[in-house]
Amino acid sequence: MPEIRLEGATKYYKGEKKRQKNMAVEDIDLTIEQGEFVFLIGSSGAGKSTILKLIGGEVSPDAGTVYLDDVSLSRYFGPFQIRLRRTFGHVWQESQLMRKRTIYENLALAARAGGMRTRIDRAVMKVLGLVGMPGVEHCYPVELSIGESRRVELARALICSPPVLLLDELTANLDDDTIWDIIHLLNEINNHGTTVVMATHASQYVNIMRRRVITLVDGHLKGDVRNGKYGHID
Repeated sequence: MPEIRLEGATKYYKGEKKRQKNMAVEDIDLTIEQGEFVFLIGSSGAGKSTILKLIGGEVSPDAGTVYLDDVSLSRYFGPFQIRLRRTFGHVWQESQLMRKRTIYENLALAARAGGMRTRIDRAVMKVLGLVGMPGVEHCYPVELSIGESRRVELARALICSPPVLLLDELTANLDDDTIWDIIHLLNEINNHGTTVVMATHASQYVNIMRRRVITLVDGHLKGDVRNGKYGHID
């Protein structure tokens, strides 16, 4: 089962001016064991999304290294990319659902991209039931509410049963009942061995869950607390 490790991971993004670089995260040392439930917290722009993208291989560090089971992600190119797609399920802040395709088509495409070739129909129905969205397979994303869409995004992340979930503000702009339902589901998924790494501002639920809390401030790791609460840094 995969262990994730960042050693001195640093990432810059291009600024508005020529040759300008803006630091997103700097010198991050972090290890996440298989089966952990980790909350990434911090203000907007603190680097939470960048950490998730570095972990999942969506972006490469400008300095330092990201490892998956002691193998640098830089070695996962070409045909080896399929392993990354099978290892990580993602929900990003920006919707990944294609508006002109049905929910079934969106999920089936994600399943095929993850290497699934058979029983796709069964997998789609199963994962929609898991997130509490049975019967929407023939709907289009525009027909769903924000909360329903986020549940479908989670179903898309889960379709290939990845060992690691990377979730970027999954519960943003949702009502309390929906947030609690999603948190409860994630807790159940984690109890079955799936690693959950979740960037969130939902302080109330972080405090209830009392899991590992990693705090980022201006791109630097300022706190890493087991059984932590929102805002605890030691």
